Amino acid sequence: MISRIVLAGVGSGVGKTTIAAGIMRKLSRYCKVQGFKVGPDFIDTKFHEAATGRPSRNLDSFMLEPSILKNLFGWSSHDADIAIIEGVRGLYDGLTSIGDTGSTAEIAKMLDAPVILIVNARSLAKSAAAVVLGFRELDPSVRIAGVILNQISGPRHLAKAKEAVETLTGVEVLGSVSRDGAGLPEQHLGLISPDENDSLDALEMMVEDIDIDRIVEIASSASDIEFSCTSPFLSHDTTGVKIAVPLDRAYCLYYNENLEALSAAGAELVYFSPINGESLPNCDVVYLGGGYPELHAPAIADNHDFLEGIRTLSEDGGIIYGECGGLLTMCSSLEIDGDKYPMSGIFPSDAKFTRERHGPSYVRATGTLDNFLLPNHSVRGHEFHYSEVYPKLGSKYGFQVERGAGIYEGMDGLMLRKSMGTYMHLHALSCPQWAPAIIAAATD
Repeated sequence: MISRIVLAGVGSGVGKTTIAAGIMRKLSRYCKVQGFKVGPDFIDTKFHEAATGRPSRNLDSFMLEPSILKNLFGWSSHDADIAIIEGVRGLYDGLTSIGDTGSTAEIAKMLDAPVILIVNARSLAKSAAAVVLGFRELDPSVRIAGVILNQISGPRHLAKAKEAVETLTGVEVLGSVSRDGAGLPEQHLGLISPDENDSLDALEMMVEDIDIDRIVEIASSASDIEFSCTSPFLSHDTTGVKIAVPLDRAYCLYYNENLEALSAAGAELVYFSPINGESLPNCDVVYLGGGYPELHAPAIADNHDFLEGIRTLSEDGGIIYGECGGLLTMCSSLEIDGDKYPMSGIFPSDAKFTRERHGPSYVRATGTLDNFLLPNHSVRGHEFHYSEVYPKLGSKYGFQVERGAGIYEGMDGLMLRKSMGTYMHLHALSCPQWAPAIIAAATD
């Protein structure tokens, strides 16, 4: 049985990530903690990983079938002492206004895990009880086992809010975070990642007034369910295919499962850093993940060996697969605040950082007949970007988008030869054929 607990919020911006990371960091000092994030998020999982020293996982019921989601949960936490699941948005907020799909509540019910509700109690006392009561009564099948009060101004405020919540709702208050507690700076895609912000010690101090031992007790009260511990990935013998993966501050947004799926399919992954001047390694495939090329465009543009390397590999029929920031790198240029930076030129298309937000949004798409990886295959993922790509007339696309925006008029996956660039972050476990298809295309 896996001890598990969900840290959910009454909405966005109530401190879920900072509190979750602080609790994980504190617990990790004496036990093995497995972090999870509900929904399609790359940044929060990085804080979990920094706090626990283990890869954090996304539990997303839109992208993953229930059996696969439960398998991923069981496989990744089987050797941990406790699983901490950070929610997304408000506890009940999901894909639709009244359904469960994509919500933290659905994951809590799917895993039969108790919930600790994080409440922004700024200027609230008795009203905090009303908030907790409403959340508890909306869906009694969600077990709200405790409350953490954030934005507390002092001892008197805490005493009043705690008495109100515990007396009027019967839900235990497990602790509080002061109004002047540590916060985390943000940039346009979310919180600044922990390698750019030495804040984990501060986050641990921030949760010093939370009863960690009681959280462990509540987590151990989760029902005795046996989750599958077998690998969720399709496994193949080593194929000899080498996949180069840029991994630095410009290219850092990958689902861990995508990289693991490629390895399980028989590929050898070779990591390198374009913004630190490293050339493209010898490889058969390049997987260009998302990230922040707009923040590091000068360094990318100056790395001629990298840009010429991926363009030459593409022209020679090698596989280039780019997601979001990777798509921008595959274009001819990237414009940022009026300055144009040369990119690889795989696609004769220009890209522009617009500061206009697209997403976060779920994507449902189907591979076109031209798709050299997944023709006619249904895929699910998400998109989130502040840029536009301007494709040339007559461009080919790999995906017809049924839900989401894509690149142009409901199409995504700009294609040329065996190169594909997409705004969609596809999750490998939503389409088990993805990784084997890349390996097969590289060995044709």
